[in-house]
Amino acid sequence: MADQTHVLFVEDDDVIREATQLALERDGFAVTAMPDGLSGLESFRADRPDIALLDVMVPGLDGVSLCRRIRDESTVPVIMLSARADSIDVVLGLEAGADDYVTKPFDGAVLVARIRAVLRRFGHATGGDRGDGAGSSVDGGVLTFGELEVDTEGMEVRRAGQPVALTPTEMRLLLEFSSAPGTVLSRDKLLERVWDYGWGGDTRVVDVHVQRLRTKIGQDRIETVRGFGYKLKA
Repeated sequence: MADQTHVLFVEDDDVIREATQLALERDGFAVTAMPDGLSGLESFRADRPDIALLDVMVPGLDGVSLCRRIRDESTVPVIMLSARADSIDVVLGLEAGADDYVTKPFDGAVLVARIRAVLRRFGHATGGDRGDGAGSSVDGGVLTFGELEVDTEGMEVRRAGQPVALTPTEMRLLLEFSSAPGTVLSRDKLLERVWDYGWGGDTRVVDVHVQRLRTKIGQDRIETVRGFGYKLKA
């Protein structure tokens, strides 16, 4: 149906693919399930889903490579699925542009909650009203930090006058930093505010996204405060 959230689900295990598809459809999602990365990429390009769930280990084109291909073309939210909580799997998926990850075996209710959390933050990228922030200048909703400009109304970012392309998750993360420049934000607080985790989460998600954000807005703009978290330099 037109008002349903369309999920692309790429999983090579027949049992997991069929059971998860049925569970998601019972929760009101429209699901296109594919058994390998190449068919998943074709489906993504043909259907333009609202969110993609990608297993790391799928044939043809693995989930990490598929995530990179999707991210080259779109900012659609991506959740990686992995049978292992291995650091390499997690970091590779996040560095490829994934917004979150879930370790298998997973509870269906947990997966649905994570999908809805990702969709909520993509639908509400502004994250609320923003203050002026000490050390920053404000002009019509535009916050300026040195050569970095953050338009909190137009949801645009410029560095030295050049546009910076951010995913919605990266934008939410930058908005949290720019709302309180010079204030240290803990990883747990960022998980709560950006990833909408009402429970403990893997802080590697934060670390990888901060590093991705640094490569786009300047490595020195976000400072690591060891043992506490991160802060935006005003």
